[in-house]
Amino acid sequence: MTYNTLDRPHLEARLQRETLPRQTLSFYRYCQIDDPGGLREELFQILESQEVLGRVFLASEGVNGQISVPKPNFLALKSVLEKIWPGLPLKTAVEEASPSFIKLVVKVRKKVVADGLDAGDYDMSDRGQHLNAAQWNEAISSPESVIVDMRNYYESEVGRFEGAVCPDVDTFREQIPMVKDLLLEQKEKKILLYCTGGIRCEKTAAYLRKNGFQDVNSLDGGIINYVNQVRKENLTNFFRGKNFVFDNRLGERITEEILSSCHQCGQPCDSHHNCANDGCHQLFIQCPSCNGRFSGCCSQECQNLYQVSSGERRRVKKRLSTGRHHKSRLRPRI
Repeated sequence: MTYNTLDRPHLEARLQRETLPRQTLSFYRYCQIDDPGGLREELFQILESQEVLGRVFLASEGVNGQISVPKPNFLALKSVLEKIWPGLPLKTAVEEASPSFIKLVVKVRKKVVADGLDAGDYDMSDRGQHLNAAQWNEAISSPESVIVDMRNYYESEVGRFEGAVCPDVDTFREQIPMVKDLLLEQKEKKILLYCTGGIRCEKTAAYLRKNGFQDVNSLDGGIINYVNQVRKENLTNFFRGKNFVFDNRLGERITEEILSSCHQCGQPCDSHHNCANDGCHQLFIQCPSCNGRFSGCCSQECQNLYQVSSGERRRVKKRLSTGRHHKSRLRPRI
């Protein structure tokens, strides 16, 4: 099996030596893939030959990818992907603030997005309507529409459409049944779903349609495609704040408005960080002042452990990883 063999220091050094600008892209498609394992080998070699970095997930239900490619290789990559998935939309990043990926990962998974659903819970041939940016702007202006953010709490915390229902969840698998229950009394209204790139909205739309919702709509291509469209077509942008992304950038600036606050001091801030203590690595919002004060850590406890010797840190890492910080939230200070 082909895979990356370099460690992080070598990967980072390789990226620093690059001289060509990169383009960050995302794509997905729900489609039948009979041999995800075989396609995985083929796809890894194709992407590696084009110097692609990022991650691609394959499953029998389709493909989901977030990658970066040297700009001179973009057309060649697009041509190759077109042969595998004709008409596959490639969404370009809104903002290239920093390198988005340092290595290439291609994996086979049970689902392209973990949803916790059984096959009979949805029908991907019935996904409701896709709305482009102009249609979305018209739809959200109606008082009979219900806008639902199909992302996790830490995504909607820093950016969202005004008036959207933002479920307080950590994972997509928690959110799908919750959204159905939240919308039961509004079943006859126009339901408008949005997410980062569209993949979670399509699955949710199919699930809601299966559960008797009639007027289900999703933002075609998600926030990324929406922002690119409104800028290109000079439309009104109704998205506020930052668009959280699952790569090293951790966010794309859409508007200058800051909707969230530092989880440690409460000052306006929308910069996500992972705790510098590897035994914790919790995702949280931290302002520059607290970043310096806590050495990039989420708490005094983590800072104390982060500042000990590397040998001692390795000894406590396993213990800390099962402690109160691991995979838990840091709530905003009120």
